[in-house]
Amino acid sequence: MLVFKRKLHEKIDIGDAEVTVIAAGDGWVKLGIKAPKDVLVNRREVTERIAAKQEKAVLPAARAVA
Repeated sequence: MLVFKRKLHEKIDIGDAEVTVIAAGDGWVKLGIKAPKDVLVNRREVTERIAAKQEKAVLPAARAVA
């Protein structure tokens, strides 16, 4: 894992995406992300929820084929 130390309003570039530190507090940070429309940007818990729903949808179909 690559770890960056940034101050408020400093930026990090990840590919075509730009991440800016908007605010930080005790145990939290607020990030602003600019990315092309074709780049999917989600919180991890949202990505996991989507993957779980997709897995549920695929499993019954796989059982029907077997």
